[in-house]
Amino acid sequence: MADRIEISGLEVDRGLYELIDQEIAPGTGVDSAHFWQSMAGIIAALGDSNKALLEKRDRLQIQLDEWHKSHSGKIDPEQYREFLLEIGYLQPESEPFQVTTENVDDEVALIAGPQLVVPVDNARYSLNAANSRWYSLYDALYGTDIILEVEGCKRTSKYNPVRGQQVISYVRNFLDQAVPLAVGSHSYAIRYKVRSGKLIVVMGDGSETELGGRECFAGYRGDPEAPSAILLKHNNLHIEILIGEGFYIGQGDLANIYDVRMESAITTIMDCEDSVAAVDAEDKIRIYRNWCGLMKGDLTATVMRGSEATERSLNPDLEFISPVDAAITLPGRSLMFVRTVGSHMYTDAVTCGGAEIPECFLDAMVIVLAAKHDLPGTGDFRNSRTGSVYIVKPKMHGPEEVAAAVSLFEMVENALGLERNTLKIGIMDEERRTTVNLKECIRAASERVVFINTGFLDRTGDEIHTSMEAGAMIPKSEIKNSRWLLAYEDWNVDIGLEVGLPGHGQVGKGMWAAPDNMAAMMEQKIAHPRAGANTAWVPSPTAASLHAMHYHQVDVAARQQQLSVCARARLDDILTIPLLDGRKINESDLIRELENNAQGILGYVVRWIDQGIGCSKVPDISDVELMEDRATLRISSQHIANWLYHGITREDQVRRVFEKMAEVVDRQNDHDPQYKYMAPDFEQSIAFQAALDLVFKGREVANGYTEAVLHPRRREAKAQVCG
Repeated sequence: MADRIEISGLEVDRGLYELIDQEIAPGTGVDSAHFWQSMAGIIAALGDSNKALLEKRDRLQIQLDEWHKSHSGKIDPEQYREFLLEIGYLQPESEPFQVTTENVDDEVALIAGPQLVVPVDNARYSLNAANSRWYSLYDALYGTDIILEVEGCKRTSKYNPVRGQQVISYVRNFLDQAVPLAVGSHSYAIRYKVRSGKLIVVMGDGSETELGGRECFAGYRGDPEAPSAILLKHNNLHIEILIGEGFYIGQGDLANIYDVRMESAITTIMDCEDSVAAVDAEDKIRIYRNWCGLMKGDLTATVMRGSEATERSLNPDLEFISPVDAAITLPGRSLMFVRTVGSHMYTDAVTCGGAEIPECFLDAMVIVLAAKHDLPGTGDFRNSRTGSVYIVKPKMHGPEEVAAAVSLFEMVENALGLERNTLKIGIMDEERRTTVNLKECIRAASERVVFINTGFLDRTGDEIHTSMEAGAMIPKSEIKNSRWLLAYEDWNVDIGLEVGLPGHGQVGKGMWAAPDNMAAMMEQKIAHPRAGANTAWVPSPTAASLHAMHYHQVDVAARQQQLSVCARARLDDILTIPLLDGRKINESDLIRELENNAQGILGYVVRWIDQGIGCSKVPDISDVELMEDRATLRISSQHIANWLYHGITREDQVRRVFEKMAEVVDRQNDHDPQYKYMAPDFEQSIAFQAALDLVFKGREVANGYTEAVLHPRRREAKAQVCG
């Protein structure tokens, strides 16, 4: 805190100042003096309104609490809806409108496919995600539970040709479904070649055939008579067949196919929010430096495999020859969005008169300044080919807060010399007041919106906190099938289609949280494109490659056309609070619910507090590894807080459960040499105390957000290490 630069009435952390002055600003046409002067102007213009919007959240919550206290028992839907309208929580819909966002990349406007979310504070993860636009389907299948581990087909330290043959058969069947031949199966192909702009496939009996849909042949590489790669296209997604001898899989293949690569993660969200642990200027510098490296194209990371070090960097574009012998280039990288923090976050990386500033203001200015390296399109790598910057805004409550984000974007554009609407907005539909006013939220950003997305975890956390006084909630495992949640998922798509988002932006669905359970993902996640979502979150490049197959099975554009004539989901269903309504929870079910929630909270928090890991695979109570971030933490802590408040459990019982599960989490992390044990000295474990705070302070923290507890505790842990 002592080492700061005073500039334009602001006090700026020296390291942050030097990052912008020496690494980010050069080459953008914006010098650091102008940057900080503009930053001060934004704080002066928008700082008070940001506080006012947060105060409105608090006022509405007080009104909701009082209403529920005076309306105990069964809630009358009409009376409840009228109350929400009266206090301004629910806003009346205005006249119909259509989204008009322009200069949107095809990956957002036209292509349906998987979306990765990755913590941008980790350079290796960020590069892996950016490079997962193309990923081996062979590798994805060989290394996951989709191919059964039966006798003789197990994953071994060396390549197992029996398992490999199962992979090959699986992929040939997929090709027969997505890009079938006019006659016969890809399984019996022995050679692929190009003749007169057509793909010719030679079968085992010497006969020749073509693709059933000639338009699916998109290009090739190498000699037309013996191409090294065949490019196919279906439902706007590409498939690359790689051919060559000398590769261990290709050696046993009739057609010498050694891999099939899927166009996989079409877009990636580089996350500055829920999946990172950023509590001070040091952490923010790492985030901004990595993002700038992605925009410049020069980010690298060293990866150790045993004693061998390799340097990872961004992949180049892919070159092919089209069927009419023209050179074509396809993006080699996923189109990158960036998610900033919510407006409730304040940072001391920059202060104004000694007071912390809204962290989202700083995020917007630094992120967009770094993106100016990409916008001219003069570098070796380009993110947006239309000259746009895609910013996902989380934790917004209603249309006023979306309008505030638009005002911030306008000021950033003016400050950094960008054309109006260069900055596009992604609206996270993860707060209850945004859900019920979604159409008006989109209206407030109708010239900029490129993304709406449902998120079960944060949305449920807000559902519980908003209605804390209404009564005890049903068990967490039952909420996914509750009336409000099913309506919420449909409502999001219905509104997106109603306002014409397709062709301008994405209608998205949430994360598959079990990265090691890909067989179940393949069974279940096809529901997302079937629901009309043209993107859905996946936890890894492997999952992206596999989930991409769903978008070959479902023509999302056609599905959206079908859904566009259906009736909208009912608002009263969304407003139905998932209450127990007097139902009793037996002791065994109670303990199981508490233990499951406590284990998840502790498993995540101990890494967040002690090691600064914002997103990781956390073993659950059954040792199944699940992807956890602050959204999962929010729902679990709010759920226990709700049951504690309504007498379903007691404080002493919660403490005993947390102590028991801390020992379980300690055992699960026994392999990690950097891990700090919580048991048996629970009082001295900062992480354990933070986990308890999340529950015992769950009712009092605004909107049930976790940062008010996590950030001070993480700083305490960092100070302990430094001390």
